[in-house]
Amino acid sequence: MKHTKTSVLLLLTAFFLSVLFSSCALRETKFTAYSLDYFDTATTITGYAEDRAAFDSISNDILSVLGEYHRLYTIYHHYDDMENLCTVNTLENGVHRTVPVDRRITDMLLYAKDMYALTDGRMNIAMGSVLSIWHDYRTAGLDEPSAAALPSMEELSRAALHTNIDDLVIDEEAGTVFLADPDMTLDVGAIAKGYAVEMAAQMLEERGISGYVINVGGNVRTVGSKPDGSPWLAGIENPNPTDDAPYVGYLHLTGESIVTSGTYQRYYMVDGKSYHHIIDADTLFPAEGYLSISIVCKNSALGDALSTALFCMTPEDGLALVERLADVEALWILADESRQYSSGFAAYLTEP
Repeated sequence: MKHTKTSVLLLLTAFFLSVLFSSCALRETKFTAYSLDYFDTATTITGYAEDRAAFDSISNDILSVLGEYHRLYTIYHHYDDMENLCTVNTLENGVHRTVPVDRRITDMLLYAKDMYALTDGRMNIAMGSVLSIWHDYRTAGLDEPSAAALPSMEELSRAALHTNIDDLVIDEEAGTVFLADPDMTLDVGAIAKGYAVEMAAQMLEERGISGYVINVGGNVRTVGSKPDGSPWLAGIENPNPTDDAPYVGYLHLTGESIVTSGTYQRYYMVDGKSYHHIIDADTLFPAEGYLSISIVCKNSALGDALSTALFCMTPEDGLALVERLADVEALWILADESRQYSSGFAAYLTEP
């Protein structure tokens, strides 16, 4: 009898605690914070908290993490108080020096090397010499559209001689990075943003915080579900700007990320043709065949890397890669606007 009473008491206690926490969850309010300070794009943080002060405390921590990674990973700006990827790329007396860097740089570069191997070189952060040429031509074309031009194949081919990932030398024990080729530079645009978003999300998870969404330039990572247990609703942007429908599909997410790369995001026009920012290492020109590719997976860094790499693969090869990866799904929107789905993608689809 004593055992029975104790069991009933425990059940009643569990019931009242469940009601209490459910009531607390229902009292939480959704808040949003915005920033334009990181990774040259817009950041939106959405989350549930008891009040604005509690939300601001958490969102400021997220922005602080993103800010740190932004400063470490930028290739465009030096900072007096740190060695970052910009200093790694900088020549001194015609050569690169061995640079002591923060562990967060070596960790990301090692992960990028893993992604190079996984994608058979389709995601290559050593492509900086080629990508910088396209960046300069794109910037000039956007600044003065009437004079927009394309880089020559000769110029691109010369630069492509300096894209060997093995020339990126990382000494984990010493915490240093060295570029063995003086004409090689790093460009981490295909992975840095996703990696930073993932680190911010993992920071929340380690603290036991859920009910948040981090969106950095369309690189979306959900952290848990909403307080009532329902999933987040995420839309996949329509890559056709002339279509009235803003989204091509909606997803239910509870802790996953959705990352989309598209031809409509960063591009310029030359003689009436659009040239986007995802460069195929084989052709040295913008990859053709797709309007957008969306990746659903847990890790936002993996999603970022794959969304770029698959743009430079055939639909068949891309599908084969996705299908052999656990808990990774993809949607390809081809140039003719037809769609290809990985086998498990439909499980995430929902109505708005």
